[in-house]
Amino acid sequence: MDMSHQKPTRIRVLIVGMLFVTTVINYLDRSSISIAGPFISKEMGLNSVQLGLVFSAFAWAYSPLQIPGSLLVDKLKPRLLYPVIIALWSSMQLMLGFAGGLWQLFAFRLGLGAAEAPSFPMNNRVVTSWLPERERAMAVGSYVSGQYVGLAFLTPVLVWLTQDYGWRTMFAVIGAVGILWALCFWYFYRDPDRSQSANDAERDLIRQGGGQVEWVGRKTVEGGPAPISARKAFANRKLWGLLIAHSCETAANWFFLTWFPTYLVQYRHIAFIKVGFLATLPFLAAFVGVLLSGFVSDALVRRGNSLSLSRKIPIVTGLVLATSIIGANYVDDPNLIIMFMTLAFFGSGLGAISWSLVSSIAPVHLVGLASGAFNFVGTSMGITLPLVIGFLVRNGDFSPALIFVGSMAGLSAFSYLVIIGEVKRVE
Repeated sequence: MDMSHQKPTRIRVLIVGMLFVTTVINYLDRSSISIAGPFISKEMGLNSVQLGLVFSAFAWAYSPLQIPGSLLVDKLKPRLLYPVIIALWSSMQLMLGFAGGLWQLFAFRLGLGAAEAPSFPMNNRVVTSWLPERERAMAVGSYVSGQYVGLAFLTPVLVWLTQDYGWRTMFAVIGAVGILWALCFWYFYRDPDRSQSANDAERDLIRQGGGQVEWVGRKTVEGGPAPISARKAFANRKLWGLLIAHSCETAANWFFLTWFPTYLVQYRHIAFIKVGFLATLPFLAAFVGVLLSGFVSDALVRRGNSLSLSRKIPIVTGLVLATSIIGANYVDDPNLIIMFMTLAFFGSGLGAISWSLVSSIAPVHLVGLASGAFNFVGTSMGITLPLVIGFLVRNGDFSPALIFVGSMAGLSAFSYLVIIGEVKRVE
């Protein structure tokens, strides 16, 4: 058969779909605590600082384990590592339903964070293997949208489960679903060089577009130049500028994933059952934002614009919009509060394709490590933000907390515009 006329298969689309489902489950597990928060606080008598500690427990393990987790990503195949960690974090989620007090809640959330640590570096490895450069922003946008779409469409279901059957049942159901998905992932996933469904034409398309079909990890290509060391790579302005930007841009995410329902119920006095529907709007807006961002960014690349312009336009625009969260401090109408929240989280969604920049800036042999460092700084905000908010609001005023979140988005935009400079691979 003449391979030059073979039509490429599109198995990479199915792979992105698998990452999407995994991310939906991933974020339901890490953020469902926000739905249960008001009930847990009431049942166990937790104050705002103690509740902030429970909210932050996930990131206490998730953040410092990013680097060790990324080393596993560079060494172990996705088909082996990913199902194992999905099953582990889902088991921790299930056990949350049996927690009897503050420290058991903290311990199970800690275990959840530890098990999820390699997940996003693994996503980035899969995208680097399966997608050519011109398709990566849309691919990243598609799977990252899973963190919003699950909460956008499933929050009413989680609220219903919590309201009618209790927060413990909600945790158990989500955990069981994750364990089933771990088995499905193991059964269906293959790397592109091992996939019997993808043809040679698709592998060539990926390879010629900059995808790493044959994963070499940290090995030096024979006859090629010696790869840059990790120390020199991370001393480069582009990489540490990217780390600063990502750390700050995740502040809005962590607010919505932890304090948002509690903010609406306890500080804005909106009925819990109404929150179940109002809270879907910001997550739905973020879902639209991340898909739109990926589509626009890849379209700009295909039209011949520079990678810097194509990636930064949607990201920086989104971060500027994210600062609008501060506007909620100046309104009392629930509809206007949700309007500002929705606009801010739409902007956060636009900025969420920043993951595509890791594949574009990091040396190929350090993609896993760079992804781990990238996620480390982002999740470090998951430790500090819930605790900072817990202290800022201990007197009953949530305004300083929203100012802090909005300011972080502005600082991230500055880093993208001024510190990172041109988007190109560090060699």
